Amino acid sequence: MHARSVADVYLDFQGVAELKARARQDQDASLKDASLKEVSRQFESLLMHMMLKSMRQASLGEGLLDNDQSLFYRDMFDQQLALHLAEGGGLGLAEIIERQLGAVQTLGDQPMKSLAGYRGQVAEIAARRAATVRSHTAQTPPTRVPEPPVEDPTGSDPAAWTAEDFVHNLWPWAKEAADKLGLSAQALIAQAALETGWGKHLIRLPDGSPSYNLFGIKADQGWEGKRVAVDTLEYEQGVVARKTAPFRAYDSFRDSFRDYVEFLNSNPRYREALASTADSRNYFSALQEAGYATDPRYAEKLSGVLEGPQMAKVLESLKSEKKQPL
Repeated sequence: MHARSVADVYLDFQGVAELKARARQDQDASLKDASLKEVSRQFESLLMHMMLKSMRQASLGEGLLDNDQSLFYRDMFDQQLALHLAEGGGLGLAEIIERQLGAVQTLGDQPMKSLAGYRGQVAEIAARRAATVRSHTAQTPPTRVPEPPVEDPTGSDPAAWTAEDFVHNLWPWAKEAADKLGLSAQALIAQAALETGWGKHLIRLPDGSPSYNLFGIKADQGWEGKRVAVDTLEYEQGVVARKTAPFRAYDSFRDSFRDYVEFLNSNPRYREALASTADSRNYFSALQEAGYATDPRYAEKLSGVLEGPQMAKVLESLKSEKKQPL
């Protein structure tokens, strides 16, 4: 029995040397096959490291904390990651490499496959794996949720909307999100109206395009999507201070409503607010108590928009014109 099957870490040169020697010395067919598999995995890990390195180089710029030392250790991490990914199954390249190396051993001087041949083998493996996934899921097809029969207003500039346009255009997505929270759609519309000034003061990207952030949700360290830095007013011990903070940016208004639901459900501090959705006033108060906004009158202002004359006038107009299922 061999002392090791593969290098434990990418810089274990002794393990790699043993692997090379074993591939030359093994006479037993089963041992040759085992060595061949390990060589193939090692080679795949090198290819995966090259891919990770190319992805790193394609970034838009260096981070604030990047330096020569951090980049050195990051490269070490990427090499170790590539090795573990290859050991865990990789991308399927090891199987192709193993086939090719095995063919060279058995067929002698026959030419190696062309690039097109390798592509064909990759496509074959991908198709085989996809067929396996389909066979497992065919018996339990996913339940499809019907999409609302309305057009997403994404692309239309909300700065040009009237209050009636604001409610009419956002109502389907507000209703969809409100149903998941057990809240009234009007309450979500009221919060979006307060946060954006009925769409007139929506956060915008540097090129002037809308961020579609309807609820003023900031981009914390866990946010992996687009973000935009803007000036905002924060209350600190009752005193208003202007700060620059990163906010989330979305691809559509619907994405904003969906992320709002996910944001609340994923934060334990909003548990009490989610338990108070049967009454909009209680919900707004619980949001403020949980620290959703620093404005000490946030709940009061939300209730003022929800119960104010402008919202009442818009909702009555939409009811009379039968534009929305209010």
